[in-house]
Amino acid sequence: MDPIHTSITEYNDSIFVINVPRIKFGVNSTKETGYEAKSLNIKNAMVFAGKKLSESRQMETLINSLNENNINYKIIDEIRVEPEDTAWLDTYKKIKDEKIDGFISLGGGSTIDTAKIMDLLYTYKGNLEDYINKPIGKGISPPGPLKPHIAIPTTAGTGSETTNVAIFDVTKIKVKTGISNPYLRPTIAIIDPVNTYSLPQSVTASSGLDVLNHAIESYTAIPYTGRQKVNPGDRPVYTGNTPIGDLFAKEAIKWVHTYMKRAYSDPYDSEARYYMMLGSSIAGMGFGHVGVHIPHAMGYPIAGMIKEWHPDDYDFGYPIVPHGIGTAIPAAYVFRYLSKYSDRFKDISSILGIESGDTGDALFEYYIKLLKALKIPTNLSDIGFSDKNVEDLVNGTLKQQRLISLSPKMLDKKELTEIFKECIG
Repeated sequence: MDPIHTSITEYNDSIFVINVPRIKFGVNSTKETGYEAKSLNIKNAMVFAGKKLSESRQMETLINSLNENNINYKIIDEIRVEPEDTAWLDTYKKIKDEKIDGFISLGGGSTIDTAKIMDLLYTYKGNLEDYINKPIGKGISPPGPLKPHIAIPTTAGTGSETTNVAIFDVTKIKVKTGISNPYLRPTIAIIDPVNTYSLPQSVTASSGLDVLNHAIESYTAIPYTGRQKVNPGDRPVYTGNTPIGDLFAKEAIKWVHTYMKRAYSDPYDSEARYYMMLGSSIAGMGFGHVGVHIPHAMGYPIAGMIKEWHPDDYDFGYPIVPHGIGTAIPAAYVFRYLSKYSDRFKDISSILGIESGDTGDALFEYYIKLLKALKIPTNLSDIGFSDKNVEDLVNGTLKQQRLISLSPKMLDKKELTEIFKECIG
């Protein structure tokens, strides 16, 4: 037990809130989607899945289950990976006049987040900008619950099936941001390790790195008692580290360390796929109420500003930085810097089997070796960035105050500039 969690005064917040969906976990659990839809009184479902998944064995299993339970459905298969606000508005135009009483998402974080936002816009008809987190948007909360949403992840990474956050690019300012609200969280998450067996290597790597980043960042965030006391309605979704978040984070780090390279090397390693999927979900339940910090804040402008890079297995006709990669590259450099300001990085080193040496340097070396083993770039110059991009990258990061405020040390513009320069190499 960390004594900081019980350090309560009249000035600091002494409360954290955990909201998680129902979780159905297990091999072949996708076959029970129809049963769950029927129990939620869904008669007309809108199903979201990418084009490849819409023609996959996973989709066939899902549709058979819906048919067996007499659930009507329509499929939207135009899903942009790393979504943009303009793409979401186009999708909303396609569904706004349909009869829908429930949503089902089959895919990675981009698909699940798309379904979350379509549910929000369909239910309350608001403008997207109304709900975007401050200071980029208005940060307005919807007036009540959304329609039922069944989330079925097919990657072991984002944890979106357990969180109340949706992430996307705002095209006019070229920065990634999000919408955070308890009502966004799916009603039930059906987590089936079999759905990850067909993942290409680079997708396995990127999504697995996202799990590792979620867990380390949430574990090293400021404690929830480090925030000022607030009114219940003003308490942020991301509260800082908690005893329960710590349990989830440490186990997720251990499982990623043990199983990610195995899943990367052998897609049909059922034990590795099982624990990577479980690790993704518990890391999601952890950071979903604790939050993440600097690597994710840096990853958002990296994703929003990419111009040329087309990574393997992400051939969508447009440049993209997969979310796990966009946060993992800066993570190596950020953790080295922040390790001087939090002893919790020593705990992480122990879990990762690092037994000697300077904590920051050892974590940096671990990350770089891991990225190389997974054939992931180790610096931003490899994906098209240069020193001339630093100022815009820093400014884009500084817009993510919701995340920056959770760092174990508040980084200023000068510090972020130096870290980005190191990331570029």
